[in-house]
Amino acid sequence: MNYPKPLLTRNDRKAKWLIIAFSVVIFGVVSALGRLPRLQVDLGFDIHLFAAANAVINSIVTVLLVLAFYFVKVKNFSAHRNVLLAAMMLSVLFLISYIAHHLLAGEARFGDVNHDGLVSVAEKSAVGMKRLVYFVILSTHILLASIILPFILFTAYRGLSGDYQRHKKLARYTWPVWLYVSATGPIVYLMISPYYS
Repeated sequence: MNYPKPLLTRNDRKAKWLIIAFSVVIFGVVSALGRLPRLQVDLGFDIHLFAAANAVINSIVTVLLVLAFYFVKVKNFSAHRNVLLAAMMLSVLFLISYIAHHLLAGEARFGDVNHDGLVSVAEKSAVGMKRLVYFVILSTHILLASIILPFILFTAYRGLSGDYQRHKKLARYTWPVWLYVSATGPIVYLMISPYYS
């Protein structure tokens, strides 16, 4: 096989602890967002641009993940690696934008047409089954997003350190979950954005 030269020196023990620590910190920060008060800051532009940017970033990551799959199938492993590194860098940008949006905008509620922070019986009736569809997509998106990060990092570490067989085994599970999370992100945005105040 024509694998690219490893970019990292293998140190499985150190990588394991760094990946676990980073994943726990990110999980803690994202989990705390719902409990933090909304920051009252005027940035001079619509703060929901962060949410729109997140949807665009997720869409690009989805395309990059499909391209990465294609490149591995045609055995262009250098392009595969480069595309996935770009997807990971965009994911970092997404995380920063996601945190900024939640700190500045707070939570929107699906169906809250009058933006009072409550969804009345009449508002629930008005959206009907779309509310159930939204919550099914949102809950699976959140659940899988909350567990995928360490798998992405371990998969990347194995590929970048030249442990290609273990990389391939883990990527079989990591790739479809990451693809689902990135593809459902824009869907969640399109469904909830009418209820941003």
